[in-house]
Amino acid sequence: MAAGALLVAGLSGSASARPSDSPAAPTAAETLRTDAAPPALLRALQRDLGLNRQQAERRLGNEAEAGAASGRLRAALGAHYAGAWVRGAESDTLTVATTDPADVPAIRAQGAAARVVDHSLAALDAAKARLDRVAARRATTDTPVWYVDVPTNALVVRAVRTDAARSLLAAAGVDASLVRVVKSAEHPRPLYDLRGGDAYYIDNSSRCSIGFPVTRGTQQGFATAGHCGRAGSATTGSNRVAQGTFQASVFPGNDMAWVAANAGWTATPYVNGSSAQVTGSTQATVGSSVCRSGSTTGWHCGTVQQLNSSVTYQEGTVTGVTRTSVCAEPGDSGGSFVSGSQAQGVTSGGTGNCTSGGTTYFQPVNPILQSYGLTLKTTATGPGDPGDPGDPGGTWSAGTVYQAGATVTYGGAVYRCLQTH
Repeated sequence: MAAGALLVAGLSGSASARPSDSPAAPTAAETLRTDAAPPALLRALQRDLGLNRQQAERRLGNEAEAGAASGRLRAALGAHYAGAWVRGAESDTLTVATTDPADVPAIRAQGAAARVVDHSLAALDAAKARLDRVAARRATTDTPVWYVDVPTNALVVRAVRTDAARSLLAAAGVDASLVRVVKSAEHPRPLYDLRGGDAYYIDNSSRCSIGFPVTRGTQQGFATAGHCGRAGSATTGSNRVAQGTFQASVFPGNDMAWVAANAGWTATPYVNGSSAQVTGSTQATVGSSVCRSGSTTGWHCGTVQQLNSSVTYQEGTVTGVTRTSVCAEPGDSGGSFVSGSQAQGVTSGGTGNCTSGGTTYFQPVNPILQSYGLTLKTTATGPGDPGDPGDPGGTWSAGTVYQAGATVTYGGAVYRCLQTH
């Protein structure tokens, strides 16, 4: 999927053009090896989404294709782009929204359904950013969650009291036409006290879970949730052996941290010590399946509901998290969220439980990697070697987080990043 996210692009022409002497780029589904998805993840997909194994594998392939197609269309539509989402049991229908009816043929040409809406994604994101800025200066416990909901083309504010939502929107100066207020009793909270599996202890007291093993130069360690510990806090493994030290931590605001491990610990590309292997960190599309592994409740799956959400915990507001329909319980904090073999983020908090169901938020992993200069530990050494596998030169660099729209050179060709990874 990492290779599927970097497709050859002739930047002066169409989004999918390629040099005439280059072979056709593989499709994202061809690049994704569904047999690399961990068996436990596939079983959880089948259980939680009501699929059989074949449907689960097809869904992962379809979602990989949808991510690449929506990335191409986002680049092509520019300011008109209003988001994309998949639907169907196998995620076999991709819908792309635009504010310009003239874009409909281009969207359909990519095999996607088109929807013409009133507000661009940029406009909705800008309105959400205004709420984020206001939330940094005032209490928002009665309006604990807000996000851009692309299928409904609205900025959604989930509020315990509707008057609290109106007050927040007024303070932020957000146009009411962009907003939908939903009354909700949910009070998200960080999920502490992990047990079993790959649990670790902070200052011989509270427990959390390793998110994703990483490296920083020769230093090995792991990414986790910021609410699990502060810079300087010591960690021990589930075996009570000294493990490492928190190097940096942010919470609230974000929910990110990383721990530098002692010499006796080795970073691996595995999730919870199983056969689950991480091969990259391509961001999943809204509607895609996503699975979480935590030491309290194990593997559970659901779908990505909204990207770039904001949520208010008792400790304060966290922005830029992803909202999911996956359940979680206290003790699952810091654990791994994956889509197929792609790392998505670390468990932050949520509502409900894994008996009656719930909503869980995760801190995306790419901002953690970028903020702290970390490299995700994966089974691959590069993004699928888009050119000569030697050292062809260019601006592309392994282990770098690339945002959608970024361009690099490699082996004499120019590449555009379609999906953040």
